[in-house]
Amino acid sequence: MGYLFDPDNWEWLVTGNNARFLFEGFLVNVQIALIAMVFALVVGLGLSLARLSRNRVVSTVTGVWIDVWRNLPLIFVILYLALALPETWRDAYENAAPEFLPDALRTGRVFAALLALVLYNSAVLAEIMRAGILSLDRGQGEAATALGMSYWQRMRLVILPQGLRRMVPATVSQLITLNKDTTLVSIIAIEEVMRHGRVVTGVNFFGGVQAPVLQVFIFIGLMFLATNLALSRLSRRLEVRERRRSGTTVKPISGAEDQLAVAQVDSGRSI
Repeated sequence: MGYLFDPDNWEWLVTGNNARFLFEGFLVNVQIALIAMVFALVVGLGLSLARLSRNRVVSTVTGVWIDVWRNLPLIFVILYLALALPETWRDAYENAAPEFLPDALRTGRVFAALLALVLYNSAVLAEIMRAGILSLDRGQGEAATALGMSYWQRMRLVILPQGLRRMVPATVSQLITLNKDTTLVSIIAIEEVMRHGRVVTGVNFFGGVQAPVLQVFIFIGLMFLATNLALSRLSRRLEVRERRRSGTTVKPISGAEDQLAVAQVDSGRSI
């Protein structure tokens, strides 16, 4: 423990540009995670709706697609796409990548990493979303059908708004996992925080002070910890807000007449 907290082993952090260099690498991870999160959520929602389709062919094909991608190791998917992705796709991404993105995010390798993260996490999110939708009482859909709503109207106006709120904790948990999984992209030579950490520990980088491996990767872990705790905090706040929105305050009931009056009010609300 003395080695861990020895000030001499943390001198590298305040010397030269070591800390800034690691932050720059971590920013690449965060940007990759944010892009992958957006596309994984959109694709995952589409897959969950296709999985629930009444068309057995669509539902079966989608189910096979989901099972394949979510049961493959993510590191295998990243390596496979990095090696097998056509050069034309890489070139198209590099030509279409906005100039405001850092150089590390404008390479064809990043496109392979993003595609792998989206394929894997969209499959997992699809199952989470499907479970949230199926958790609703069947009466919700039946009531919407009785009002003359079409299938897509029922999903858009009744089912999805309630189902999506129920799956917020599980969805945020998977997004946190996605954020952590961005460290795997270092295996295809993307200049993110893990590769920056290896550079810092591999040589006397900025300032000529040796950076111990343990302390460097503890610092990287703390950056991920802070980010993921912020996501967890956001998830809890969303849960509390939804409980407040959907919760009701019940007044004390003393007699049978009061109970009957409350039942009639509740019946009117449900209609």
